[in-house]
Amino acid sequence: MSQIKRAVSLYSLQDEYATKRLSLEDIFKKTVEFDIEGIELISDQMIRGAPYPSEETVRMWRNLVEKYNRRLVCNDIFINSTLYRNRKLTIKEQIEMLKAEIINAHNLGFSLIRLVSNTDERLMEPALATAEKYNVAMALEIHAGMSFHSAGTGKFLLEMIRLNSPYIGIVVDMGIFCERHPRVARNYFRQFGLNPELADYIDAIFAGGSDPLRYFGRLNGEQAPYPEDFRALIKNPVDREYAIFSEGYENTPFEELEQYMPYLKHIHGKCYEMTEEYEEYSIPYKEAIQYLDSKGYDGYIATEYEGNRFVLLDECVDGLENVRRHQEMLKKYIGR
Repeated sequence: MSQIKRAVSLYSLQDEYATKRLSLEDIFKKTVEFDIEGIELISDQMIRGAPYPSEETVRMWRNLVEKYNRRLVCNDIFINSTLYRNRKLTIKEQIEMLKAEIINAHNLGFSLIRLVSNTDERLMEPALATAEKYNVAMALEIHAGMSFHSAGTGKFLLEMIRLNSPYIGIVVDMGIFCERHPRVARNYFRQFGLNPELADYIDAIFAGGSDPLRYFGRLNGEQAPYPEDFRALIKNPVDREYAIFSEGYENTPFEELEQYMPYLKHIHGKCYEMTEEYEEYSIPYKEAIQYLDSKGYDGYIATEYEGNRFVLLDECVDGLENVRRHQEMLKKYIGR
């Protein structure tokens, strides 16, 4: 039996929460109903005052965790280096922000924080003592569009290997393993005049075993020009935006993860569209879980529904149903 465990990122239910269809306690109740053991949080989104919440807010959160007996897996944090309009935060300022996030994560009950993909690697060593003191590991998200080959991620990986600490690692987002471009994205952009020939071109790239970043030679952050036949299909601003969005999905071979398995702390179980057959349309979860099992991964996969940004104009976001289906799929392939 697989040793992988199941969790959910509360990001998946952001629309239900923001529109007050579900309270935070309602969400905890749903995790019990759906038999989801682990909780991943974005504290900026659901903890008032983060990373400096009041004692009352922290107590409210801890009470919910205890009441519903959930296991806290990861807190997703952001170091907003562009906080001010006229300048970027200095490295020293960013380090202090990161230390505050570590302490907040500890107070909320987490032992892992996810660092957003463009976090500066120079923050790691100065923050390491704080991470050790509060027993909170820091892990960079390896996200499609900024995966293993991007310049910023590469710098972080080198620093991670150099420091070689159990308190520094990575969170892999399953969006790096897309075999197909998300169908919901195509349907969404079609409402605004997307050229179907352009969408067909991108779908064919994935069908050929590649992705737009690799196919167009832009994998390492290089701004190589699109080929002439592709440029000819860009008829309007919607087409251009769709082309840019398409570079946010990667078709990475599983083997590229191999050398980083010792640093893998957590996985975002991305889903854009859960079908009626309880399969994710774009990502080969069966094969991915088989690969992870073969490498001995025993951490969590947290459902992260991101199709909410592509809901059609006359439809309502249904994060709950996508989470439920994704969890049922995970149960099938994990075996529990």
